[in-house]
Amino acid sequence: MRELLGVPSVHAIGYCVAGTTLAATLALLEARGEADKVASATFFTAQVDFSAAGDLGLFVADETLQAIEQMSAEKGYMDGRYMAATFNMLRGRDLIWNYVANNYLLGEDYVPFDLLHWNGDTTNLPAKWHQAYLRDFYRDNKLVQPGGIVVDGTPIDLRRVKTPTYVQSGREDHIAPAHSVWKITDHFQGPLRFVLAGSGHIAGVVNPPEAQKYQYWTNDEKVGTLEEFVAGAKETKGSWWPDWIQWIGAQAGKKVQATGPRVPGGGKLKALEDAPGSYVRAR
Repeated sequence: MRELLGVPSVHAIGYCVAGTTLAATLALLEARGEADKVASATFFTAQVDFSAAGDLGLFVADETLQAIEQMSAEKGYMDGRYMAATFNMLRGRDLIWNYVANNYLLGEDYVPFDLLHWNGDTTNLPAKWHQAYLRDFYRDNKLVQPGGIVVDGTPIDLRRVKTPTYVQSGREDHIAPAHSVWKITDHFQGPLRFVLAGSGHIAGVVNPPEAQKYQYWTNDEKVGTLEEFVAGAKETKGSWWPDWIQWIGAQAGKKVQATGPRVPGGGKLKALEDAPGSYVRAR
């Protein structure tokens, strides 16, 4: 992106698993003396310390990992539908039994819900990556161990990250619990702003201000735990997006006028194929 846009640094955002990857990337850049390539980092409901990862920790026992490996061994990838079922089971009352009662027993029509439609667009995962993620991060928590993860021959240490950071967490998040997301504050050394938003893993993030939904909490005092953060937090009604816009504006220095949507293939990199892409039609 730096090369394509001709800029010295970027403002990076990582959502969920991409946030875990972003944290490792920041540590790698620090280790290589290239931290200035990222001007700021924003994390949406992302975990780096998995010691309090919530109910997903139930899926990393050795026998469970073996079963998951067998499920993906033949094709080389984990079917996204299995992942969707896993996340649904974490909130079975809302995402399974609610539909059994209303649609199957009562015969009511499904209520149109854009976020669930998006959630239904599952993604297959490379089997080797999926296994490594569950074992190295969820089970063994190697990412927060100095040198526990080696990237392309370079050992990384999250404690060396000094990049200005914004961390958003969802109060009702069942995938990346707020207590788990909070733990990033125990490792990064640079300036960090933590925001606790209302709702969960998707609706808590995708919450445009015009909807006037939910709320968020901020606390400018230096605190050591999420409980202390909440105890002294200020509640603001509506979306947390304006808070982030103000924060990122302070990091950026200046704004650039948008010139319209990017034309795929119109820059240095050619388009691979027409949208939506052949992978969407893969069975």
